[in-house]
This record gives sequence, structure tokens and C-alpha cells, in this order.
Amino acid sequence: MKLSRCLNIEDLHTRARSCLPAPIYHYLAGGADDEWSLRRNNDAFGQYELLPRYLRNVGEIDLSTRLVGLELRLPFFLSPTGMSRLFHREKEPAVARAAADFGTLYSLSTMATATIEDIAALNDAPKMFQIYIFKDRGLTVEFVERCKAANYDALCLTVDTPLAGNRERDAVHGMSIPPRLGWRGLLSFFRHPSWTAGLLRDADFSLANVVHRIDAIGSGALSIVEYVNQQFDRSLTWDDAAWLADLWPGPLVIKGLQTPEDARRALDIGASAVMISNHGGRQLDSTPAPVDCVVPMRDAVGDALDLIVDGGIRRGTDIIKALALGANACSIGRPYLFGLAAGGHAGVTRVISILEDELERDMALLGCRSISDLDNTYVQGSRAALNAGSFPGQ
Repeated sequence: MKLSRCLNIEDLHTRARSCLPAPIYHYLAGGADDEWSLRRNNDAFGQYELLPRYLRNVGEIDLSTRLVGLELRLPFFLSPTGMSRLFHREKEPAVARAAADFGTLYSLSTMATATIEDIAALNDAPKMFQIYIFKDRGLTVEFVERCKAANYDALCLTVDTPLAGNRERDAVHGMSIPPRLGWRGLLSFFRHPSWTAGLLRDADFSLANVVHRIDAIGSGALSIVEYVNQQFDRSLTWDDAAWLADLWPGPLVIKGLQTPEDARRALDIGASAVMISNHGGRQLDSTPAPVDCVVPMRDAVGDALDLIVDGGIRRGTDIIKALALGANACSIGRPYLFGLAAGGHAGVTRVISILEDELERDMALLGCRSISDLDNTYVQGSRAALNAGSFPGQ
């Protein structure tokens, strides 16, 4: 399927699957344990209905929003995802350029295959760096200093990975970093000659921002789970998050929270925003969908924190529902990786364009001219969810 014939995110998902060897695809698409949270992230949006207003002037639609002090042309941005080189040789720079083209924020992961400085040099568009607090605190301090020097606009601390989740698909399909042409995936690699040829031409899958400190893969293939469990610090507390907030002079986003209590703690230590996230269903299974956490978290913090829904976004209507429930913005991960795998920069551009077009059309059909005008009068629990007693708060 050509990119131009991909009409929605699921079409790009289909194209991405056809482009990737099985170990790589299942690493991208999989979740933890029974993948209940992975499915729930998407399905939860179906519990909400939109309430349109008619006979309103919707000649012009304003999709812009303000997030952690940044003016964004779209109410969604590109969340941090590790190892983009796995999915396409153009890797993180292709994603950062696409975000800049649409006037939205790009988040670079600690686990990226491009450096902080490489991404900063691309353009002057808004950028955020996603950070972990490693056992080696010196590495975390170094990241903060590098982000200051490179003029990053915000820092994002991920807190839901004291160790890696149980991602059984990776074990089944023999996923490792760097990818190995092992017997379990060998046939699949041969069936995807374009991707495999790229691997043979450029096998550099190093974690560009940490490889100078920790030779994570220099001695051979290492599973992502092994790396996370070796280097991430299980002893982290809110005191460590407060320490980071003191180090970083700009907006700090805490990623991975899902409870009102944790949202209040984030506010107490000086965070600017919370990314409501279960890590795409890849960490603790049976956690709620991020969109279902918005209302109780907003009730807990009022307008003092920006709230970002991270997970399950596949349609413009998903974004509208999240914003109407009380989120300030949404972020997408897998959707843009589907686009990256499907066609590099052009594929990511296609993803953002599809969501932008859907948002503009759906806002007009909703009878709402501006993202800033969305509120809870535009959304309700679906009758099916209410009857089942599964609507949040019922």
C-alpha cells in the first residue's frame, strides 16, 4: 500500500507491519504480560461520546494550544520512543523534522539512536528530552547540562520503569539490540530485504546518548530488558525527582503517572506537567487507560498542572475526547513509528497530516471553533459503558 493510499493510522500500521521483520514489528506493537492494558489504551476511547453543537460558525478552526509555556500549532506532539533506528534508517532526525514542519513538539528519548546535539542542530522547533535517573547519577547530571547547552525547551522524567515489563513477544521472536539474524527470525529478515539491506549497510544501533559512558552493546547483542534491568535504579523516590527539578531550570514533565495522589506529588516537587501514561501497555499490565485517568487527576490538581494523555491515540476524535475531559494536550508514539517504518520522514509526515485533517474536520462537525473552547460539555460516557457500569466515576 502506497503512503498516499493510507487513509488512517491503521492503514499505516498495516504498511509498517509489511515493512518490518517479525522481531522488530512485535517489539514495536507488543505490550506486557497478556497485553490487557495495551488493548485497553485504544478501546477506552470508545466509552466516550461526543456531543456536537450545530448552527455555529465553524468557517475557521484553531487547533493551536499552549503546553508548558510553549505555543504549539497542534494539540498533540510526538512522544519519546527508544531506538528509532530499528524502524527506519532515517531514525530520529526524520521524526524531529516532521514535528517541526507542523509546528509541534518533538521529544527525544534517552534510549535514542541520535544524540541530543544532533537533534538540536536540525531546527529551532520546540524540543523536549526524556530522561531517566540512572544508577550513575553523573550521567543524569550530564544529560541536564547537555540539554541546557543545546537549548532544549523542557525535560521529561520517566518514572514507570524501575525495571522492564514482561514483554513476552520479544522473547518469542528473539528480539535483541542490535538485531541478530538468529534462526527464529531469519526467514522474516529474508522476507524483508529492504530493511535487512539497511541493517547490513549500517548496523550502528548504539544508544547514542549513553554509549560513551556505558558500553551497553559493545560486547555483543543485549536484550532491551537486560539493559533496563542493569542500568535503571529501583531505589528512586520523589526525593530524586525533586533533585532533578532543582537541577533543571525549565519546565519539567513527569511521565508515567496515573493516580491523583501522584499528580499532587508532582505538583509539590515543582513539575510543570504530567504525562498520563502506562508506557503504551509495556510495563505493568492491568493498569487503566490514560484517558480514563484525566478527570480524577484534573480534579486533584485543578489548573496548576498541564495534563497530557499519552497512549491509545488513533483518531482525531480520540484527541478531542481527551481534551474535552480536561487534558491540555495528547502525545503519540506508536502512530508515528508506524509512519516511520512505512516511509521514513514522509511516513511520519503522513501520520501527522492525517491526524491534523481529522482534527480540523471533527472540530467543525462538533461545532467547536477552537481547541481552547473544548470542555466537558462536549463529551459524555457512552450508554453502553454506563449500562455496563464501566464508565469512570460511575
